[in-house]
Amino acid sequence: MNPTILRISTKALLGSRRGIVMSLIPACLIVLAILVRAIAGAGVGYETVLSLGYTLALPLVALLAAAAVLGPEIDDGSIVYLLAKPVSRHTIARSKYVVAWCATMVLGALPMLVSGLVLDSSEPVRALGWGVAGAGAGTAYTALFLALAALTRHAVVIGLLFVLLWEGLLGNMFAGVRWAAVGAWGREVGAAVSDWVGGSDTGLTYALIASLALTLASVWFTGDRLRSFTLRGDE
Repeated sequence: MNPTILRISTKALLGSRRGIVMSLIPACLIVLAILVRAIAGAGVGYETVLSLGYTLALPLVALLAAAAVLGPEIDDGSIVYLLAKPVSRHTIARSKYVVAWCATMVLGALPMLVSGLVLDSSEPVRALGWGVAGAGAGTAYTALFLALAALTRHAVVIGLLFVLLWEGLLGNMFAGVRWAAVGAWGREVGAAVSDWVGGSDTGLTYALIASLALTLASVWFTGDRLRSFTLRGDE
């Protein structure tokens, strides 16, 4: 990791409009949980609220975090100045991934745990299971969306389509899609902590291996893509 890049990426993340929107997403989830608890009582609407947070809020946070640490530099061309420094492109990719990952954990996975505790504090393990599921899926989501941000300037749009169509619509309609769906892998990890999360029939071992493989491959691809910027000079 490079401390300077970590600092610059964190500043870019916190100071961007995407960072503000990213912060509002978990806030809305927690407020929704508070309202449901106040109106309906403990445990009511638990699956609905947590599923909404897991299938929509979590990947959106990961998408915005990944786009915020890399996208603006590519859009305005300042990435060229960063790449001119004597720093490995893969070190840059890893540093940016760490910043985006931390944001996803704090603003994506942690609110899942908090919302679960708000809805039903008598079942902390249930909430922990959803939090672990969010951490597992968020780890892979962040890497995938970082690679997407390095690949195209339309990463947010493509990422949204991926979340809504592949992870959401198709993932719920066809069981076979779950084997290639990040959300399904995360659920399998969460189910190992609490059966309430509900596994996806892919198996824990497969889910862990697939998530790790996607994360490592995506971060490596990001570094390789950044290296190609200087070689072609077209970004």
